Amino acid sequence: MMGISRTGWLVAAALLAAFAALLIAMGRPPICPCGTVSLWHGVVQSNQNSQQVSDWYSFSHVIHGFIFYGLSRWLMPRQPLWVALAVAIGIEAAWEILENSPIIIDRYREVTMAYGYSGDSILNSVSDAIFMVIGFLAASRMRWWVTVVIAIAFELFTLWTIRDNLTLNVLMLVSPVEAIKEWQSGG
Repeated sequence: MMGISRTGWLVAAALLAAFAALLIAMGRPPICPCGTVSLWHGVVQSNQNSQQVSDWYSFSHVIHGFIFYGLSRWLMPRQPLWVALAVAIGIEAAWEILENSPIIIDRYREVTMAYGYSGDSILNSVSDAIFMVIGFLAASRMRWWVTVVIAIAFELFTLWTIRDNLTLNVLMLVSPVEAIKEWQSGG
């Protein structure tokens, strides 16, 4: 599998910079409003969740990268890897922008375990995109079945640890199940 060219890395960096600039224009806080920056924050029900470099949801963003890599090789197999990565960054950035819009923030508060969620800091959003890039590039170097096994392991690990994962997050956002919401809250 061919790697990312210098042009590809420049395009990826430019896309991430444009994404950060757009988040600034949206008025997102650059770092946690608490004033601290940390590499990891592991308490889901806290004011620092989705504010730091990484958290339990970083696993989901790595899985996004796995998914985007698989889709890119299926839908545009002749494109260079850097073009597929650029598309993946664009999709991830679009999701992060949507996720930080009032309509999705309110939806998360209403139907998921993200009580009091106020959106992500710019640091967290850009880090989420970088975790997606890591997942994308890892998938480009692994056999497909290894990628699937790792994705399932991540899903089961976060389900067991925090009662949430990518699958439940999507389900609860799209078609909430009251019993799952109750279970997630410890009920």
